Amino acid sequence: MSAPAAYDRAALVAFARESIARGSKSFGAASQLFDSRTRDRAQLLYAWCRACDDIADGQDHGGEMRVSGGMAIDDLPTDTEALERVGEIHRLTDLAYAGEPTGNPAFDCLGVLLLECPVPRRFADALLQGFDRDAAGWYPRSEADLFSYCWNVAGSVGCMMAVVMGVDPADEDTLDRACDLGLAFQLANIARDVAEDAAADRCYLPEEWLVEMDIPPGAHMHPAWRHRIAIIAKWLAEFVDMYEASARIGAARLPLRSRWAILSAAGIYGDIARKVHAAGDHAWDHRISTSKGEKLAHIARAAWHALRPPPPSPEALSRTGLWTRPRD
Repeated sequence: MSAPAAYDRAALVAFARESIARGSKSFGAASQLFDSRTRDRAQLLYAWCRACDDIADGQDHGGEMRVSGGMAIDDLPTDTEALERVGEIHRLTDLAYAGEPTGNPAFDCLGVLLLECPVPRRFADALLQGFDRDAAGWYPRSEADLFSYCWNVAGSVGCMMAVVMGVDPADEDTLDRACDLGLAFQLANIARDVAEDAAADRCYLPEEWLVEMDIPPGAHMHPAWRHRIAIIAKWLAEFVDMYEASARIGAARLPLRSRWAILSAAGIYGDIARKVHAAGDHAWDHRISTSKGEKLAHIARAAWHALRPPPPSPEALSRTGLWTRPRD
């Protein structure tokens, strides 16, 4: 279905392309591997997700958390203001799902996407629930809480991306695999961003893990506890490996170019978690990233695996022991 006159699809695709170039070098590189139609749709979805995240945190394509007036982290708004910003995300998303132009290009990107691809509303709602949690000052008390949050802010996006790539919304097992890749990405981000999150008065490490490591509440970035936090980062990296292995099963069911793109992204993000693990106590001395050369190496390696996928392990096939996303 073509976009109505109210939407300028070409302009919105250009906006989405610029958004992903500014906001995510890793996924931006991987998205270039899609066929042109899937690439446009994946970038339209990204632009909406990026805008939601930026509005919720007062950012501009990630980076330091700021609000629209240019205030720094110490001047972040009250909880009421945070809830109001998230309320605006809900309002604009409702308009996009109703097929009405929003006046915001990122949300109009979603509107155009929905005309072309039936992204289930339940996945979008799951993402918005993650922003609701952050605005309410939520933090995970248990391991299950952590995975529930990762489902909200990343697993749901994996499911939406799978639908964009042509996966049937009724194919629950493949959607589980797509969710698993989102979980792997988010767990890698959490491991990398422990210090940045602490600076913004946030912590996504489960309280029960901190208690197990005998780390006082709110003190996890004190130098005295750096070695213990490195152990927790190792746990996160191990989970990343598990969920990435599961996701590769689902990737094998995708068209060749989509499979290549997803395997590239999996390698790039998995490398972040592995670098955090390898850096140990020094993982947060600077922000860990992958170089352009490393990204190209992952893309080349993914091309080989896309053409000749290795046989999956029995553990990855079964998903035994992995957290499972909600079904409604």
